[in-house]
Amino acid sequence: MSKIAFIGLGNMGRPMAENLVKAGHEVAGFDMAAASVQAFAKNGGIAARSTGEALADAEVVVTMLPAGPHVRGAYLDGEGILASARPGALMIDCSTIDVDSARAVAAAASDRGFAMIDAPVSGGTGGAAAATLTFMVGGPDAAVERANPYLAQMGKTIVHCGGAGTGQAAKICNNMILGISMAAVSEAFALAEKLGLDAQKLYDVSSKSSGQCWSLTTYCPTPGPVPTSPANRGYAPGFTADMMLKDLKLSQQAAQASGAVTPLGAEAMTVYQLLSAAGGGAKDFSVVLPYLAGRLCDFL
Repeated sequence: MSKIAFIGLGNMGRPMAENLVKAGHEVAGFDMAAASVQAFAKNGGIAARSTGEALADAEVVVTMLPAGPHVRGAYLDGEGILASARPGALMIDCSTIDVDSARAVAAAASDRGFAMIDAPVSGGTGGAAAATLTFMVGGPDAAVERANPYLAQMGKTIVHCGGAGTGQAAKICNNMILGISMAAVSEAFALAEKLGLDAQKLYDVSSKSSGQCWSLTTYCPTPGPVPTSPANRGYAPGFTADMMLKDLKLSQQAAQASGAVTPLGAEAMTVYQLLSAAGGGAKDFSVVLPYLAGRLCDFL
């Protein structure tokens, strides 16, 4: 078994780190929130008081951080991960960040002799807890091969998308599809309500017709048709509206930088900006339906 440093013990990071502990690894975890570190320690992890303490003798470093600037800072600062890690340590960044930051950090890691992959995830907090996440992986073949056993202990599906940054590219493209499709499904249910069509009847038709999609059949945004969806528990988050907004912003930054034409992605981003401004950012991203229907206040 390996000695692992896990930096970032938030809603996703802590259950992922705990699954590595369950797999038998010695995992030292650090987070800026002391309560998260303490909770991790109660579940078998080692509480570290700093990134440097977590890194001591670690063979593998896993990071799960909020955004590109946090990842750049964690790896590139003078006393950061690349300056302090054990020579030859494997770097796995599971954050969802911009492609440019992912490639810049990977290049810096390579220059210092470290193998590194970007491995953002899909599957939400439920997938993190159940170790059923999907990893979208970018990086050299050899680094991915080294990382695969650890990823398999935190997730169910691992897709090697290409070189450095392609994991991030896959994540933001996938979540742009998700954001657009959830907005579309929510608009349809909002329209159905105005037209006097029962939500269950629309589901019964669309789930077996050309409107079928994951946002409808697995994560239906209206209460009733899919009992396990967040709509049936007051839109308690598996994946918050603010996190969707973050990913849609990343998709539009990438589209602008690359010259891609993504008008629906841009419109979906605007919808989630308005939803967040209205106070729904901490709710599940499927709360876009009551927002569009004028009932967001019922869930705040």
